[in-house]
Amino acid sequence: MTLNLSWIDDFMVLAASGNFSRAAEERHMTQPAFSRRIRALEEWLGTDLFDRSSQPARLTDAGVWFRKTAQELQAHVARVPGEARAIAEASSQTLRFAATHALSFSFMPRWLRALEARTSVGPVNLVSDTQQKCEALLLQSQVQFVLAHGHRQVQGPLDEAAFARVVVGQDELLPVCAPDADGGPAHPLESGKGSKGAAVPLLAYSSESGLGRILREVKGTALDRLNVQPVFTAHLASVLRTMALDGRGVAWLPKILIGDDLSAGRLVVAGGKDWHLDLDIRLHRDRGAMGAAAETFWAAVDGGAGAASKPTNPALV
Repeated sequence: MTLNLSWIDDFMVLAASGNFSRAAEERHMTQPAFSRRIRALEEWLGTDLFDRSSQPARLTDAGVWFRKTAQELQAHVARVPGEARAIAEASSQTLRFAATHALSFSFMPRWLRALEARTSVGPVNLVSDTQQKCEALLLQSQVQFVLAHGHRQVQGPLDEAAFARVVVGQDELLPVCAPDADGGPAHPLESGKGSKGAAVPLLAYSSESGLGRILREVKGTALDRLNVQPVFTAHLASVLRTMALDGRGVAWLPKILIGDDLSAGRLVVAGGKDWHLDLDIRLHRDRGAMGAAAETFWAAVDGGAGAASKPTNPALV
């Protein structure tokens, strides 16, 4: 008989509760089928793992020993994909990036072109998504690098997990809207002060948005004092830009995305300097070994930026 690795998961679920019915339900199978799988594991080991004479079932001495072994096996199996990727990446020339939508098409092409002047940049595999999903990909070692906006007062998942990062650019988050007939803001933020002011239509970020996270944490209290009315919510700055151009309200958008709109007068700033937020553009890297090509790329970026940080307190960065 050959060991079925899924039996290990069955055993761990049953060991946690001792209840065959509950464990079978958690493993999405009938109790008779689940019991047969536990019995098959015991036959493979040649010993009983559970004392079935009591309710709930209790681990035998062999079961207590095997639980520790099973935990080690699960941990080892979980490491296998990452270790396999590390071996493959040792000779791979492909750089695996995740970047937010706004930076994917507004910043990244020019940035990579500038880097190519001083280092070799091999093939690039890019995933463009929300900041939340980009961060998750790096936390799971599905990519080597994440390119995203950041703010010195706001700590995200990659900061909390102490991933190394380099600041590779600067940006600004600006409250903007379409112009009125005179060229001023059609929806000035100041009009929303106090209960008698007209409500400012707000084009808001969803919880998945990294820019929304920054705006809420830095300006959330001040925004609460304004008479604003959310009229549209999305997680992409590019979508909010389109709605702002259509005159639907005020959106906080990165200047790197709307520079041409501001120059052409299609969008205008809707609030004073107090409402502007300075942003970093940050490159985060995987904590493990990434292979020669990725490590060479990181060294070139790190050297060009002047300093990398492994943040424990973002206020110091």
